[in-house]
Amino acid sequence: MKKLILAAAASLLMTASAYAEVIKVGVVGPFSGPFAIQGKNFKAGIDAYLAEHGNKVGENTIEILYRDVPQPDPAQSKALAQELVVKEGVQYLAGFYFTPDAMAVTPLLKQGNVPMVIMNAATSAIVTKSPLVVRTSFTTWQTSAPMAKTARERGVEKAITVVSDYGPGVDSETAFKTTFEKEGGTVVESIRMPLSTNDFSPIMQRVRDSGAQAVFAFLPSGPTTLGFVKAYNENGLKQAGIQFLAPGDLTQESDLPAIGDAGVGILTTFHYSIAHDSPENKAFVAAAQKAIGNPAELSFPSVGAYDGMFVITKMIEATGGKQDAEKAVEAVKGLAWESPRGPVSIDPETRHITQNIYLREVAKGDDGGYYNKEIKTFEKQPDPGLAAAK
Repeated sequence: MKKLILAAAASLLMTASAYAEVIKVGVVGPFSGPFAIQGKNFKAGIDAYLAEHGNKVGENTIEILYRDVPQPDPAQSKALAQELVVKEGVQYLAGFYFTPDAMAVTPLLKQGNVPMVIMNAATSAIVTKSPLVVRTSFTTWQTSAPMAKTARERGVEKAITVVSDYGPGVDSETAFKTTFEKEGGTVVESIRMPLSTNDFSPIMQRVRDSGAQAVFAFLPSGPTTLGFVKAYNENGLKQAGIQFLAPGDLTQESDLPAIGDAGVGILTTFHYSIAHDSPENKAFVAAAQKAIGNPAELSFPSVGAYDGMFVITKMIEATGGKQDAEKAVEAVKGLAWESPRGPVSIDPETRHITQNIYLREVAKGDDGGYYNKEIKTFEKQPDPGLAAAK
């Protein structure tokens, strides 16, 4: 009898294991080099999600494979994604901090039968390059247009735009300019800088000479944004009364200690602040800060990664762990949930995330630290960049 019971148990175990799968998720991002902190935030968001919810969906186990693209490099991004799909057998691709890297991978998705979940890259057009792309981050149109409305509400009549010359920068410039002029303002000049720019003093002089009441700026988060904000202060623009306006990339929390008092009062519009006051965010921040190790390094890419893992688990549920990219993406169209950033949903037509955008002001807390204080909410914002492109 004992032998029969053991044999039956072994048979059940073999049957269960036959249905159980290891679902591999390939995450491409900057895990070394000048943008390594953004890759750390991807990993912190993913680790926080797995710590809270476990690494199993039904009988299936999730395994994360990370690949490093230290700075924008479309060829390397495509090669690593292809390796993940062909050699490693990943069922999902995710991450992608830089737009060019994400764009380069979209041609692989259909042939590889793999969805892509964008955890950061912010150009509107990415979702139009393949029906297998889903975004859980934001776009620069989505975060920039509300700032143009804010500028007009605060009496700014003339503005100058200064952006990095690549997809998200051009999107941000266009979003601000289109919305600002629609609201009755005038953009007196538009400056586009190479991504490699690190001496901003000549640009600050052009801003001063332009006669603008405000400068709207966009650069990819990282060392360059910190340098730009410092140059704004060191070249006397703040003292001259020229308002600094930007999407929230320029005041990411990990940069605020270095910016210091000079950043107090800077206005940004963005989808997420670590200071967002909700039970979901407090739980997320606690888990993500533990995962990242240094709490001061936690920033916005973490929430895109956290929500990206939620979407991937829903895809796995819908497909029963089997590889079916179209079914996986179809299952999350219209999906709505309460994110650490607030209520969000996946637009069933665009596969882009609809979310609140917040007007924030850099403030100094009672503990002497700096944070992005939310002072106004633009509710349920879609991506106006997709509509503008039609």
